[in-house]
Amino acid sequence: MDKNQYAKEVLLKLQVQLPAMEKEKLHQQLIVYINHLLTNDFNKLIQLLYTVDVDEKKLKEYLGKDADTDAAIIISDLLITRQEQKNKTRNLLSPGTDISEEEKW
Repeated sequence: MDKNQYAKEVLLKLQVQLPAMEKEKLHQQLIVYINHLLTNDFNKLIQLLYTVDVDEKKLKEYLGKDADTDAAIIISDLLITRQEQKNKTRNLLSPGTDISEEEKW
């Protein structure tokens, strides 16, 4: 399995309601993977950030502001936040049951 596919699967798992311990475990796995990419395959990291659609300006801002924090933690948090935002948007835009047939497209 492509390693970025693994990261995407971890991010998908983090979108659903999970027990706090399981969510934290997945978060830690993502941090380890991001650290690996930072040191071994920066291009894959850039590809992952692009695929998940992490805001580049926000990433640079957070990395510059929190120079003492591990970059992998910041990047992982931004990846998770972005996935959660996309999930909320999907839920808002998904067809609801309270829309009449006339208003549906």
